[in-house]
Amino acid sequence: MTARNVLGDELEGCSADPLTGWFRDGTCETAPEDQGSHTICAVVTRDFLEHQRGIGNDLTTPVPAFQFPGLQPGDRWCVTARNWLRAYQDGVAAPVVLAATHERALDIVPLEALREHAVDVPDDPGALS
Repeated sequence: MTARNVLGDELEGCSADPLTGWFRDGTCETAPEDQGSHTICAVVTRDFLEHQRGIGNDLTTPVPAFQFPGLQPGDRWCVTARNWLRAYQDGVAAPVVLAATHERALDIVPLEALREHAVDVPDDPGALS
């Protein structure tokens, strides 16, 4: 069965560099054991990263044991739906790539909130010049 995104289409990849996802396969695919629901493909910002650190979720410090490189502003990463929602409620939500956000995110976050922060980011940001 093919994973679906919040738009009802086939789930697209979020990031291969850094390699993201619960399964570290580049997608925001999920599983029952993914208690945090790492389903939202976010383009992390400095404000979002600072907010996450402030709530006890340090996304900037590398943790090699979990194949976690530490994030920098502009990185795409599968973040937990609950923490993204908390950032949204606090006014610092990170932009979201809807095509790469798993439909299970909708169990926690309303589609309207995700659409409000939707952004299309090309795989190669250099193409924007």
